Amino acid sequence: MMSREQNDRIACVGPGDPAGRLLRRYWQPVALLDEFDEARVGPRPVKAVRVLGQDFVLFRDEQGRWGLLDRDCPHRGADLAYGRREDGGLRCPFHGWLFDVEGRCLETPAEPEGSRLCDRVRQRAWPVQVRAGAIWAWLGDGEPAAFPDLDCFVAPDTHAFAFKGLWECNWLQSVEVGIDPAHASFLHRFFEDEQPGEQSYGRQFRSASSDSDLPMTKVMREHFRPEIYVEPAPHGLQLTALRRISENSTHVRITNQVFPQAFAIPLSDEMTITQFHVPVDDFNNYWYAFFTSFGAPIDKALMREQRLKMHELPEYRPRVGRGNQYGFDPREQLEQTYTGMGADINVHDQWACESQGPIQDRTREHLGTTDKAIMAYRRLLLQAIDTVEKGGSPPMSMDAAQAAAVRGPVTMDAIGPGGSVEALCEFGRGIDARRRARASWGAGR
Repeated sequence: MMSREQNDRIACVGPGDPAGRLLRRYWQPVALLDEFDEARVGPRPVKAVRVLGQDFVLFRDEQGRWGLLDRDCPHRGADLAYGRREDGGLRCPFHGWLFDVEGRCLETPAEPEGSRLCDRVRQRAWPVQVRAGAIWAWLGDGEPAAFPDLDCFVAPDTHAFAFKGLWECNWLQSVEVGIDPAHASFLHRFFEDEQPGEQSYGRQFRSASSDSDLPMTKVMREHFRPEIYVEPAPHGLQLTALRRISENSTHVRITNQVFPQAFAIPLSDEMTITQFHVPVDDFNNYWYAFFTSFGAPIDKALMREQRLKMHELPEYRPRVGRGNQYGFDPREQLEQTYTGMGADINVHDQWACESQGPIQDRTREHLGTTDKAIMAYRRLLLQAIDTVEKGGSPPMSMDAAQAAAVRGPVTMDAIGPGGSVEALCEFGRGIDARRRARASWGAGR
């Protein structure tokens, strides 16, 4: 059982909090490129963002350069998110002070002619990069770490798609649901099977495993006691869940915890998801899902359309949530689904996370054997926090050479033979290797 001090230590993310100092050692996605698409959101590329309990303004200047500045104007604290993009920067509407993407003050136009006040003023600016359909920010001190060569970061634009959604709870409980292999047999249980077919939004467990026509719904429903194995990996943790179907048949699912706040899971035989949970503050987080295709190019318009039907802009707030009881239908719970909350597994996960409260009270929980991935992750998190406090480098805080060595990770979902854990893991790696060999961009990775 965890103490309240330990709970706060790993959950709270302000600038002075232990977990907050850790997360500032990693690049954080702060917006989707889609949020700056003029065709959908208009011609003004300026956006207020709140990340890790801090307020910023993100903008793109006339030259196409990205800037992330502290949101309060250094003159008298007015809100730069309402600034005018003009003359090479962002101009505060209060007195016209102008700042470029690096935070330099270019003009203080109300000051007397010849004033050099602007030479002494600088707004805090933060490094930004564009990767995988999102804008990422470095919110810590010192030289930014390199991006690891994860699939979602190296796939070509044609084979990658990004989306996000807002959940009203702490980031940590959202990460933990993604590294819990046991919950799918209950939270995502369906009482009727569908014919395996094309994947659609929110119906991940309604299709079939690789190399099989056995419906995933049947596998999850009837084999609800997985053997779970957790191993250290260069990216964090690799999780293997085995469901023994018969003496000669085993369902093998390999997923990953990508340190510090992401997980990588298979969506289908050809597509994976790497999902980051980014704290807005201690009580809210955005999930950023990065879809990577090893097969055909992604139909981004279709994927975007499917997801926008379930989310309200500009906040990407789910249309189904606490305010309408997550669509709960007691008759459906009796006859169709375990939750009674529809077929969208994203709603199921949202309920599981938000129902734990704004910050889960882990002093009241009682973990079981199937929670071994949760326990391993928390140990890793606490160790990394200790490392940062002692002035060291935490996991996945790497230079370019180290980052280039972090590949993958392996994800797969397939029906394999019986046999030992080692043999089944090797089977899983073989499935992943064949998928990569077929991919136009993944060969050799």
